[in-house]
Amino acid sequence: MAQKDAPPRWDRRVQQRLARGEAAALGECYDRFGSLVHGLAHRVLGDEEAADGITREVFARIWQSPEAYDPKQGPLRSWLAMLTHRLAVQRLRAAETAALAQGGRGSPEELERKVRHASVAARADYIVTSMPAPLRAALERAYFQRRDYRQTATDLGITEDEARRRLRLGLQLLSTAYETHPSGDPDEPGAA
Repeated sequence: MAQKDAPPRWDRRVQQRLARGEAAALGECYDRFGSLVHGLAHRVLGDEEAADGITREVFARIWQSPEAYDPKQGPLRSWLAMLTHRLAVQRLRAAETAALAQGGRGSPEELERKVRHASVAARADYIVTSMPAPLRAALERAYFQRRDYRQTATDLGITEDEARRRLRLGLQLLSTAYETHPSGDPDEPGAA
């Protein structure tokens, strides 16, 4: 069996187990995706406590309505990222709208700009964590370690052409964080 076939099959199995009410399936799902969900929520909200709340809400929803996830529509990871993003943006909008209503500083335009910025940042984080390890390793060396493609090639033990290819593909994937979702809603994670 090819390794790439494992996640979708796992997704179907865990969804079926959740539908049967197996608490262990929820635990496995949390172990696998809890840090992703929390990280995305924190990236949008910038608040640890709020991110904890979103994480609880996401896993409560999948426990209460496992049929809401359809494995035929894509990976569970992407569905959870989309749900997390949507709930976090809703919470951000509600908090900012309440602050505006109480005479806080800012305007509706500033709120939307803040939401768009948080959405792009969350999509970028998701894209980087979801990309294949070879692309991620090349980007991390180039960005965090300030390595050029020659140094990256040496570090990774690959050819310079391969290093350039990985960097180019990684950057192309990352650039999609700025694209609007096909539905026209800029708050839908385009990569999820």
